[in-house]
Amino acid sequence: MTGQLEITDLVVRYGPVEAVRGISLSAAAGEIVALVGSNGAGKSTTLKAIMGMCRRTSGEIRVDGEPVPDRAGAALTMGVSLSPEGRRMFPRMSVRENLLLGAHAARDRSRINATLQQVYDYFPRLHERQGQMAGSLSGGEQQMAAIGRALMAQPTILMLDEPSLGIAPIIVQEIGRIIREINAETGLTILLVEQNAHMALALSSRGFVLESGEVTASGSGRELLESPEVREAYLGL
Repeated sequence: MTGQLEITDLVVRYGPVEAVRGISLSAAAGEIVALVGSNGAGKSTTLKAIMGMCRRTSGEIRVDGEPVPDRAGAALTMGVSLSPEGRRMFPRMSVRENLLLGAHAARDRSRINATLQQVYDYFPRLHERQGQMAGSLSGGEQQMAAIGRALMAQPTILMLDEPSLGIAPIIVQEIGRIIREINAETGLTILLVEQNAHMALALSSRGFVLESGEVTASGSGRELLESPEVREAYLGL
């Protein structure tokens, strides 16, 4: 089964600043894996390194056992897609046009229309607003569109960067439910980066805690939710 991700001894520097300090983590095919930690812990940098959006100083990334070259677009061609932090929609293009932009890397171009319909099934509001300019959507609707755009590439590994950021709590719950539904129905491996640690760990089979660019704790989502250190540091308990 495809969708295995392995990161070994990853180091990323921005000039003299070491943003990621030799982290190793993995996601098995079909898992939801959470990467949690405070702002600046290195979570988003890890996703960018996987996608080739920033250069690795050292370390290795493998998808289904194959090394991912350290260049932009390499991971995408190997079945990894990213819904980025901040959504990054094209505001003067329609919802449908934004979604179809994600299909430029579709692994089976004969299935683009079927994939679009699948996205609309997960997010009926996007279907209702498919002709509307993306910039006129609410924050929650734009987040749905960003996830839908990532799905249009027909990935085996879906990475979500802060999907709850700046969204009303009731919409966060809905997006969490849809993430679980996508995973259950498609078997997609999902790597979920979140400051909302409770949401992320509740959704995930396994999780990793990052602090200052290092993995400081790992375990099942339930174990981390029940950890006194995690509860105090990230759950406000």
